[in-house]
Amino acid sequence: MSGKSPPSPDGERIAKVLARAGVASRREAERLIAAGRVSVNGKRIERAALNVTAADRVAVDGREIGAPDPVRLWLYHKPAGLVTTTKDEQGRPTVFDELPEEMPRVMSVGRLDLNSEGLLLLTNDGAVKRRLELPATGWTRRYRVRVKGRPTDDTLAPLRAGLTLDGERFQPMTVRIDRQTGANAWLTVSLREGKKREVRRALEAVGLPVNRLIRVSYGPFQLGELKPGAVEEVKPRILRDQLGLAPEAAGTPEKSGKPARTRRRNAPQRRGGDGAGKSGPGKGAHGKGAHGKGGPDTRAHGKSAPAKGGQAKGAPTKGGRGPRGPGRT
Repeated sequence: MSGKSPPSPDGERIAKVLARAGVASRREAERLIAAGRVSVNGKRIERAALNVTAADRVAVDGREIGAPDPVRLWLYHKPAGLVTTTKDEQGRPTVFDELPEEMPRVMSVGRLDLNSEGLLLLTNDGAVKRRLELPATGWTRRYRVRVKGRPTDDTLAPLRAGLTLDGERFQPMTVRIDRQTGANAWLTVSLREGKKREVRRALEAVGLPVNRLIRVSYGPFQLGELKPGAVEEVKPRILRDQLGLAPEAAGTPEKSGKPARTRRRNAPQRRGGDGAGKSGPGKGAHGKGAHGKGGPDTRAHGKSAPAKGGQAKGAPTKGGRGPRGPGRT
């Protein structure tokens, strides 16, 4: 970081800046500060309750750090058959194996199970990851779910009221019956938390085993018509509006054309009955189906939504095989 201005009440907390610059985690950064190893504009600091901007010179053990990378967020259409982890002990393909080469090191916001598909958010910022995973953020996760059976409102009442399984309390879910297709039914399930296999476990508890699960939105970000395996970056303006980031926290990534398509070396084949192998329920997750004419909107909700184009209308990243990401979330 360059310049000689004193620390400003604007900007970001110094521990967060150190974490984003890759120096240490926020907690470790606070310990470095308490130990007197961090200086700002040549003066040693003793407390973490300090904001700095890009104009401030921050150093650790006398060595100046560079400006942290801007916060970035990507939308990824996870296909079934990939695990959301860096390395799988069973040798199964991972999400991070399939990302474009040009992408930086990223981490997933939550995860989707091996057989689940749909929208997975990826970010280069640990603080943003943790923030978006917390139920307190209030962002709704919405899923299109195919179950075996004939659900009724009475069947689904426990999910809508909130149920407890194996001593674990699940918050009330919003569940809509969309259509019955032979022995299976399509549902739309919305919830504000991300406990392990929550949707599958809750539905199985009321006698409705899940045979397909597609996440179609996460907060204001929607899957829309993003193709399986494709990645699209959210524009900085959308990030600032939706996450309340400081202007300097979100940069301006390169613009390109269409969303990047990842390279699938041995694309896993999903097995199943009604609709197996297709891109979505009915005539496709983005075509005519339980949603009626047309699929889910590709835009982010609110004033920050783009006028047209893809999800949050981000600048996509070009394809190829990508680097491994962080560990399991």
